[in-house]
Amino acid sequence: MAFFRIHNPLPTFAARKISYPRLPARLPSISSQVSHRKMSTFKQEAHKDLLYSKDAQIFLISGSGTLGWDQVASNLIEPGEDVLVLNSGYFGDSFRDCLEAYGAKVDSIVAEFGAAVSKSEIEKALKAKKYKAVTFTHVDTSTGVLSDAKMIGETVKAISPETLVVLDGVCSVASEEIQMDAWGIDVVLTASQKGLGAPPGLSIVAASQAALAVAQSRKTPVTSYYASWKKWLPIMNAYETGKPMYFATPPVNLIRAYYTSLKQITQVAPSLEERFKLHKEASRRVKDAVAELGLKEVPKDPYYAANGMSAVYLPDGVGVGDLVPRLLQRDVVITGGLHKDYKEKYFRIGHMGTTVVNAERGDLDKLVTALKESIREAVASKQSSLLDRGQEPYRRPETTPKRPSARL
Repeated sequence: MAFFRIHNPLPTFAARKISYPRLPARLPSISSQVSHRKMSTFKQEAHKDLLYSKDAQIFLISGSGTLGWDQVASNLIEPGEDVLVLNSGYFGDSFRDCLEAYGAKVDSIVAEFGAAVSKSEIEKALKAKKYKAVTFTHVDTSTGVLSDAKMIGETVKAISPETLVVLDGVCSVASEEIQMDAWGIDVVLTASQKGLGAPPGLSIVAASQAALAVAQSRKTPVTSYYASWKKWLPIMNAYETGKPMYFATPPVNLIRAYYTSLKQITQVAPSLEERFKLHKEASRRVKDAVAELGLKEVPKDPYYAANGMSAVYLPDGVGVGDLVPRLLQRDVVITGGLHKDYKEKYFRIGHMGTTVVNAERGDLDKLVTALKESIREAVASKQSSLLDRGQEPYRRPETTPKRPSARL
């Protein structure tokens, strides 16, 4: 996946659920491929609690986070309608491509690499044209940039109340605060991996009642069969009430694992508020360690730096291939950059979920220590190689750059 984690990150409680023997797809005791006693798995309250929403409709569909884009594009946007994409990295590009594939007319505001789209840019675009929807990636995994969801939602609703606000939260849900109702967010799309702590394979979408009304009142047919909310809404309602209904076979064990993790997040200590605080503290610790090494983060402003991951420029002369094996020896997995224009210049590392919340695992200590040791080792190796060839080695600045205060 596009985001990295400490070795063996899957919480034990979720791992147990995914490793249970597969539930048979068709038995008399099973309703819609799920046993009646396990129907509580599909209750929506925990999903709503996580997003601070009273009445969002949850869609759980087998697929990756990318399927969330298809749901938005096929259910909410009719061919020829205008959509504004706030682009802070690779996934802004991809969301635009998906929307265009379904016939949307897309305008993009593309932020400078390492930056987020500003309020003034959003206001200018909204005053110039009426948009059916504004989309943004809350945390773009390719850059580590955290967009200000509260500002975006409130700005859009203040200028164009009918415009839908769509948040791509694949890399932010459960590690960044999202107040769906209060901030005017109409759709939050995410996936089961990353902050939600379950294996990949579930597309999870929360839609406001306003978004559902738009989908139900569209003039043209939904442009997807599998992603159609008209197909899935009766299924979700049936799951909620424990009644049998079928459209497509659900990944039962995966849903059980996901719901087990979701209950741990929303119903067991720490509270959501404390969880978000712990992510900020962990993020600060990792980013301070990066600054101590004399390295620079990709996000230009700490206010817009994600709390569940970090994107860091490599030292001069050091490549991702120099770091990966060294960190792997220390049981830490990272990956290189993803943005097409800068992917050779930086690396990304994740620090979210159980790694942050369950301090007794020692994951964060291991990560910081491994990062410092591996980078210093890689730099020393490169400098020694340059000296052997009679070249001037890279010299780290005498003073370590002080990292400004991140958002609190």
